[in-house]
Amino acid sequence: MYDADSEFDGQVDRLVELGYPGLAGMTEDDFRGLVAPLRAAAAEGTAGLPAPTEGRVPFLLVTTRELIPVQERLALTTLDGKRKPGVLDRNYAEDDLPRFDPIKELEVPESPAYLLFDVDRGEDLVNLAPAAAMEVITGKDRLPLTIDEGIAFVTLYPSALAKNKCFSLVGSRCGDKRVPAIWISQGGPKLGWCWYGNPHTWLGSASARPERVGLS
Repeated sequence: MYDADSEFDGQVDRLVELGYPGLAGMTEDDFRGLVAPLRAAAAEGTAGLPAPTEGRVPFLLVTTRELIPVQERLALTTLDGKRKPGVLDRNYAEDDLPRFDPIKELEVPESPAYLLFDVDRGEDLVNLAPAAAMEVITGKDRLPLTIDEGIAFVTLYPSALAKNKCFSLVGSRCGDKRVPAIWISQGGPKLGWCWYGNPHTWLGSASARPERVGLS
């Protein structure tokens, strides 16, 4: 049976196990103390939601680039049951990643960590261009995921990234037609980008409920 408190503890334990406190320049106790205020919101925000599946989860504890750089967190992602670390696609130019900011519609909290609810990898949107997927997502009163949120998804639920069920992260843009995406390359996760108007048979678009709860 799904229990939000246990799930929250499990996500925090996973991040501690991967070494997030050290990467953030914190002790384990300080890291746990930092995110602890989000525990109650996790239970409140997931009331009535089903237990996690490979493609959809009740909530994610998202850490941001304010706490740890994108590439350091990406390197700690793996596929389910595998060990090869996540990598950044070579088509990202040097210093490109900081240009990809959350789109204004998301109202992402200015916080080193926050909660995201009812997260779906968007496998029903496979073979839809991100532009078309956005229309479907917003039509369901949902919004797309950012790079930080996509990394959190694969970090905490490695089985979310699977063959022909990879996903775009339309919530992060840099002012051009590129859309970040996470897919599988040579047995590990890869953060790359595709074009806003191009569909791919193996790529959906991940989404979540609009509200995000940050640290007060």
